[in-house]
Amino acid sequence: MTKSIPLALAAAALLAVSTHAALEFTPVAWNTLPAGKSQMGNMHGDVAVSGAGEVYVSVQDPEAGIQVYSAAGAHVRSLAGAPPDFHGFVIRRDAGGEFIYGARMRGQEALKLSLDGRVVQSFPASAIPDRYKNANAQTKLPTVIFTGVDVAPNGDVYVTDGYASDYIHRFSRLGAYLGSFGGKQPPYSFNTLHKIAIDTRFQPLRIIGTDRANNRVVHMGLDGEFLGVVAKDLLLPAAVVISGDYAIVGELTGRATILDKTGAVVGHLGTNKGEGVGSNKLPPAQWKTGLFLAPHGVALNSRGDLFVAEFNSFGRVHRLNKVAP
Repeated sequence: MTKSIPLALAAAALLAVSTHAALEFTPVAWNTLPAGKSQMGNMHGDVAVSGAGEVYVSVQDPEAGIQVYSAAGAHVRSLAGAPPDFHGFVIRRDAGGEFIYGARMRGQEALKLSLDGRVVQSFPASAIPDRYKNANAQTKLPTVIFTGVDVAPNGDVYVTDGYASDYIHRFSRLGAYLGSFGGKQPPYSFNTLHKIAIDTRFQPLRIIGTDRANNRVVHMGLDGEFLGVVAKDLLLPAAVVISGDYAIVGELTGRATILDKTGAVVGHLGTNKGEGVGSNKLPPAQWKTGLFLAPHGVALNSRGDLFVAEFNSFGRVHRLNKVAP
């Protein structure tokens, strides 16, 4: 840990800092509320950071589904064009610049947005064959409930149907449907494949996924081949981000875990065993800096600082600054 941690945060920091020398973090108090609001807003979404260091947070607000904050945590603007049901989203760069790719939980599509919230492209569920969908409980019609998304270097978009069929659906950068893989049957045997990321630590690249209800993280090839279990016996893993040679996994039951390339656990962050863990109801007055309640999204900025978005009815984002070796 560094000597710059305020004394008031020291106790929480001792619990939150990774003990692995190669990847160490310290929690900081971060973020102010949008003007006129008493809370960020109901969050069942994600967090991502642009190349300029601005932090994008998805909230369930029909008037502005994404809020944007400065690196220091000040609210900068909200994106009125963003839908209120981005459950998982990332910011990725292509030849045209940086774009938001988001998985709509109820909207039957994934979207590509400009950083100002303008819809650039849709990846509709209607393009996916019905055999890869579950029947809606009320209408009995084939439906998807998208939960996570990432983009390969060639522009292919992978979207996971983590609250329904547990299939991953692949689209080209032009929006053409390319195929589906995964599901609840062997060899995948997924049970809530919640969010995914392109794992850049390997060649060829892989998909790393959080198989939440199975308490494990898994690897797949970009062509869909099941490559195996990365780590098991986790605490409802909900999201994953790659940091150099490590994967950081946000776990819904009050913790994040750092895995090395072999899948071995090398540290934990924000471990919390107190009241409200795994719930979205604990009021802000009972929150403690550096202790997680229900991590639901994870992201890094360019220097490797970690942002953790929670499943939280009030809206909560943690910032943990990376400690220089």
